[in-house]
Amino acid sequence: MLDKKVYIGFITYGENTVKYLPYFLPSISSQSYRYSKLYCVDNSENENNQNSQYIKDNFPEIEIYPQKENLGFAKAFNLMINKAIDKKADYFLCLNPDMVFEPDMVEKLVDSINIDEKIGAMMPKILKWDFEKNEKTEIVDSYGLVIDRRHRFFDDYQGLMDDHEVKKIKDIFGFTGAAVLLNLEAMKDIAYKKEYFDELMFMYKEDCDLSYRLRLAGWDIKLISEAVAYHDRTAAIVGQNMLNVALNRKNKNKQLKRWSFLNQLILLYKIKNLPFSLAVKINTYYYLIGSIIFAVIFESYLIKELFKFKKLMSEVEKRSRALKLRVDVKEVERFMKS
Repeated sequence: MLDKKVYIGFITYGENTVKYLPYFLPSISSQSYRYSKLYCVDNSENENNQNSQYIKDNFPEIEIYPQKENLGFAKAFNLMINKAIDKKADYFLCLNPDMVFEPDMVEKLVDSINIDEKIGAMMPKILKWDFEKNEKTEIVDSYGLVIDRRHRFFDDYQGLMDDHEVKKIKDIFGFTGAAVLLNLEAMKDIAYKKEYFDELMFMYKEDCDLSYRLRLAGWDIKLISEAVAYHDRTAAIVGQNMLNVALNRKNKNKQLKRWSFLNQLILLYKIKNLPFSLAVKINTYYYLIGSIIFAVIFESYLIKELFKFKKLMSEVEKRSRALKLRVDVKEVERFMKS
């Protein structure tokens, strides 16, 4: 089999990312798979910053696209994906820079996605990286995205030990945007005006949205457990009961809550007309109403997001009409946890 053209992209932004580059970039450059190109969108306000300087000094082969403003996650990655498509790439690997990888991660991802042309996205098993100690751990960061009947999304097994029996290649509802290999044929298929990640979503939950659209269009999403990445993420409280959800929410900063709240509304509005089962409709409706009431009473700063959403409704409606619906909605519901 001929080597597939793989392009890799990541985003830098001010002091948030510069500390990771001396670990992240060597981990990518030492991969066993010969990828074609490495792109970086620098969302820093100042073009001459520590991120771009470090890359220019140590990895001059990387193409940097300085923006002088923060484009967010979706728009920045769409920029790089479109460049990869223009170069006739087969796959695009989205990565967060706060990660390190096993040397064969890219090779394992490419080998596994090549098995079936119906696979739209393939993600590695992601474990926690203790950045302060520079230690790879056996604590799970993500086994993929899980969806429940209320349309809540969360990372499977997050915070638990990596001692579970996981199939070599596992069918999952969705991928986390921290590390995923995207099939560019799938991206072209589900694109909305050359948008793959929805640019109405500045950042947060855009991976949930893209996963959903891929699933509705009939594309598969898989996890390959032999491909391993390590992610430096603040530890979450384990479990999805209401108390743990509330405690995790308390630890989130306000901006993340704003993005999450708005983007959840965008996602749900897109799929509002799909023929879900009565159980899913009831659970989703009551959770949404409960979330809005909670926001009004306890997090009133989120009320502004309702007005933002109202202004965006016509654009969201266009995206809703453009959805590719090739499978019965039961194909999505089978992934939903009660």
